[in-house]
Amino acid sequence: MTVPGRRSSTFSRLLRHGFTDPSAAERLLDLPEFAALRGDPVLLDALGATADPDLALRGLVRLVEAQSDTERQTLTTTLLSAKPFRDRLLGVLGASEALADHLARHPEDWATLVTYEAVDLHPGITEFEQGLAEATDPVSLRVAYRRCLLGIAARDVCGTTDVAQTAAELADLATATLRAALAIARAAEPADAAQCRLAVIAMGKCGGHELNYVSDVDVIFVGEPVEGADEAKAIQAATRLASHLMRICSETTVEGTIWPVDANLRPEGRNGPLVRTLSSHLAYYQRWAKTWEFQALLKARPVAGDPELGSAYVDAVSPLVWQAAERENFVTDVQAMRRRVVDNIPVAQVDRELKLGPGGLRDVEFAVQLLQLVHGRSDATLHSGSTLDALAALAGGGYVGRADAAQLDEAYRFLRAMEHRIQLYRLRRTHLVPEGEDDLRRLGRSLGLRTDPVAALNKEWKRHASVVRRLHEKIFYRPLLDAFAQLAPGEIRLSPKAAGQRLEALGYADPAAALRHLEALASGVSRKAAIQRHLLPVLLGWFADSADPDSGLLGFRRVSDALGKTPWYLRLLRDEGAAAENLARVLSAGRLAPDLLLRAPEAVAILGDPEGLRPRGRDHLEQEVLAAVGRADDAEQAVAAARGVRRRELFRTAAADLIDSYGTEDSPRTSDPGALVDRVGEAVTDLNAATLAGALRAAVRAEWGEELPTRFAVIGMGRFGGHELGYGSDADVLFVHEPRPGVDEQEAAKAANRVVTEMRRLLQLPTTDPPLLIDADLRPEGRNGPLVRTLASYEAYYRRWSLVWESQALLRAAPMAGDADLGQRFIELVDPLRYPAEGLGEDAAREIRRLKARMESERLPRGADPTLHAKLGRGGLSDVEWTVQLLQMRHGWAEPGLRTTRTRTALSAAHAAGLIPTEEAQTLDEAWVLATRVRNAVMLVRGRPGDTFPSDPRELAAVGRYLGYGPGHVGEMVDDYRRITRRARAVVDELFYGS
Repeated sequence: MTVPGRRSSTFSRLLRHGFTDPSAAERLLDLPEFAALRGDPVLLDALGATADPDLALRGLVRLVEAQSDTERQTLTTTLLSAKPFRDRLLGVLGASEALADHLARHPEDWATLVTYEAVDLHPGITEFEQGLAEATDPVSLRVAYRRCLLGIAARDVCGTTDVAQTAAELADLATATLRAALAIARAAEPADAAQCRLAVIAMGKCGGHELNYVSDVDVIFVGEPVEGADEAKAIQAATRLASHLMRICSETTVEGTIWPVDANLRPEGRNGPLVRTLSSHLAYYQRWAKTWEFQALLKARPVAGDPELGSAYVDAVSPLVWQAAERENFVTDVQAMRRRVVDNIPVAQVDRELKLGPGGLRDVEFAVQLLQLVHGRSDATLHSGSTLDALAALAGGGYVGRADAAQLDEAYRFLRAMEHRIQLYRLRRTHLVPEGEDDLRRLGRSLGLRTDPVAALNKEWKRHASVVRRLHEKIFYRPLLDAFAQLAPGEIRLSPKAAGQRLEALGYADPAAALRHLEALASGVSRKAAIQRHLLPVLLGWFADSADPDSGLLGFRRVSDALGKTPWYLRLLRDEGAAAENLARVLSAGRLAPDLLLRAPEAVAILGDPEGLRPRGRDHLEQEVLAAVGRADDAEQAVAAARGVRRRELFRTAAADLIDSYGTEDSPRTSDPGALVDRVGEAVTDLNAATLAGALRAAVRAEWGEELPTRFAVIGMGRFGGHELGYGSDADVLFVHEPRPGVDEQEAAKAANRVVTEMRRLLQLPTTDPPLLIDADLRPEGRNGPLVRTLASYEAYYRRWSLVWESQALLRAAPMAGDADLGQRFIELVDPLRYPAEGLGEDAAREIRRLKARMESERLPRGADPTLHAKLGRGGLSDVEWTVQLLQMRHGWAEPGLRTTRTRTALSAAHAAGLIPTEEAQTLDEAWVLATRVRNAVMLVRGRPGDTFPSDPRELAAVGRYLGYGPGHVGEMVDDYRRITRRARAVVDELFYGS
């Protein structure tokens, strides 16, 4: 008798044996049906050894209660006397609520777990077919299927089979089930069965002999007429049989369902016919199939129906699989497939996703399959549908390092075991790790983690996922480097041919040159070579993820040759995780940024500084430039220093733009392209203004010392004044001066002109730094007018001679360098011209429209596609800017927000003032941002300015990557550009031309 308030000894024993609800367990053990069991310590020990003792006991109670008196006695006697049976039964009950439900509905099925002969330990298809032999309809098939599943689960949870053997048994049971389902379908439709030969080809995990407990069973159906039958009618009959087979397995009955049969891997997917002839399959694969379809065919295996037809199918498609790596679009397809598809996983589930999440099962499977496709064409030992078998073969052939393969094998087995136990609990298809404490505890204990199972499970899971995440890319590249390194005993070198094949498959256009670069970087025993051998597997993956891997690798070699003996460089790449990836993105994205970097490789330090990619403001830059000019011995040295600062800042701006446009592993690509455009425009404008200030100071110091005899200001025009410069833009300017008191006007004019001439000379001196071209053609009288005028001269000209186009050009005027007060007075002078009182008259507006129409017809380069020219084409920069500028000239006098030199700011102000509807404003803004980004992309990729998409496929692909389009999507990019600018032109026609 238990003293009130004191726990019973049974309660304490239950706690010690792992029960989480000992009170409930105690009540269950006190049931009359358990009279023969409750006092036996063997039972408690066996329950305590299960994944979930509470669940196991509840399942056992239900099973015992479902027995007749005679059977109950047999069950309890067997349970107490036969340890193998006890472990198997309770192990299943403690791991699977769904199989406990089955046993409660079919209480006699416990007997299938009693026999323990050798044949029961590792059954194959024949044994499973015997187990399903009496099934004559979908309901009885489900009961027989779960009876077989009981044995598989029992062997699994007791450790009799490992995860690979369990997966193989599940695939064999699926094979037997498909055969039984086809037999039922044939019996139901004997006329159809008599007309055709039908073969069922397993794909996916079933084909690979590595099935889950609950998974779609992927299949392809092949049909042929029997001799003398009409082909069309035979295929219709085969289609009815195949459809019936799918329903038998997939439909929900009183006994639930088995699993969905999925035929979507067939040619043309769900849009294609369910059953095709062998010749029809071959015609499709030879002409239309994509790389992923050949990847899927790696696992094709005939499992049911006509065995000769099934074997003929596999024999026919197998050569096509191993030729896939030679297909024209293989590299593009591989790049597209290698880009992780996690976008469709809900954000809240990414961290719990066992299959598709980072470091998940798909990472291992994809890496193995890709290496099989690349090297299997010349090595038949790699022709396996099983992931683990193929991984072992890859290691045996030297295609993957043995240590890496061993780590991946261990991680894959652990992750698959997790997946199995998660699905086994309720026999539901899921790849999500549960969140509940009880579920995690049961899962951890089922994997043998008994001390703090939840913490241990999370630790092991994260460790294995980290291994996969780290290795799934590196295994492509490590063997390439092993060719130049000391190998561990037993390791096999990758042959030069195999290395070339791999590099080619990963996007390298010149594998021989790539191997030479790798040898130069990784050979030897120096610290530099050791660090680079460690870094290169990751860097090569990032290069391969770009449109031009060859350039990335060549650039890295050149930077390393320049800085490799500098301790901080190697330390930066080794220790600053972001620096190496940022460098890889910058080096492989085009010509401009690498060219800027290679002129002064020490700028690579910018990539490792968290604040390094943030643009410097104009005040900071001007202060640095003027200080450098002050230290120089002469004007040439001074401007060389200023141009050096400009080169560094151009690199900083380009690198930040590329990294944010591409994204990195830790931060996704920037989703607001307008913000990128604004940042580039502001940054390039600021550094060009600072460079002009430095050139002006250098020119003045060289001849006049600290003060010029006339006040002097540089006024930015066009994109310069609008703070919208691109990487390749000239600096449009006006020069204005005003003689100092007591200085002769002619002397002042000569001094001002000499300063302008000297500034232009200094900024265009041939050096390794990019020149800054000054364009003063927007001045009064254009090229025929004086380069520099006094403020009074500007006032007289504009009052008397100014044309409407000059007023429009002055909308962008902003002081950039020199005397700030003079610059401000110039702006006050031109404000009435650009924002005329009461707005622009109709005659002037008509003149602007006439000028625009003339420009469209005359200035577009001959042969240029007007739908793709970013500056002058349909819906391009000119269209949007002239539309906005017309609004400014008409309404700027009344709307202060329109008095700005920036296009996007003015467009936003016009919308806020009700001058343009929301949708039209968004359309114009989207087109202007896109056209600006196209121009920036062309300069970044080609290293020289351009207004149209490049014709070279690699350059076009690089522009696409910058704009956010993955491999193989350049056609979509061009279509999107045409669509967006076409819509913008419709708005321009309405707002500008009044159409």
